Formats: sequence, structure tokens, C-alpha cells
Amino acid sequence: MSTSPACPQCTLENTYQDGTNYVCADCGFEWPIAAAETTDSDASSVIRDSNGTILNDGDAVVLIKDLKVKGSSITLKMGTKVKSIRLVGGDHEVDCKMDAGSFMLKACFLKKA
Repeated sequence: MSTSPACPQCTLENTYQDGTNYVCADCGFEWPIAAAETTDSDASSVIRDSNGTILNDGDAVVLIKDLKVKGSSITLKMGTKVKSIRLVGGDHEVDCKMDAGSFMLKACFLKKA
């Protein structure tokens, strides 16, 4: 199996290294190796739920445990379904709206519905 990344232009995996560039044998597109290494770090920004499933904007999720809201007497109950989530950066990756208000949640407490 090749360690070269897929071509960013045609998305085929028939690529090879040529000096300081990667070259796609199918479409002939060339791009620098340094640029390919920075796109690999973007793969670490993928947000996953408690089961390891990749989450996307607009997904529906379910809470897997009761969550107490800091600074409030509200408790978000286990099994509550949240529709149309929005992914954001930071410590709390998921922004959502529920009947109790708007919340930012950690993905480790969610399961994709």
C-alpha cells in the first residue's frame, strides 16, 4: 500500500513522490509535499461521537448520560434527542438548541442517532 496521499484535484490514489512534490499519474497534477503534510493534520480535527462515528453539521444526536448545566439547576436528561447540531472548534465541539435553551456540548457525551 502506498503512503502517498490521494490527489487533491481528482481524488484518485494513484500518486507518487517526485523530489519535493507529489504527482498524480492519472491527471498529472503536482503539489508540494509540505502542503500534503498540513492537510493530514486537518484529519485530526474530525469530531467523533462516543462510539467513534464521525459527526457532521446537521446530524441528530442522543445524550448518553445526564448532564448538569453549570451555573443552573437544569439537567439535560440521558436519551434526549438533539436535532441539527452545529460543529465548532474548541473544548466543547457541538453547538445545539434544545427546549431548555442553547448549549455547547462535548462530543464524548453524544451518540449519533
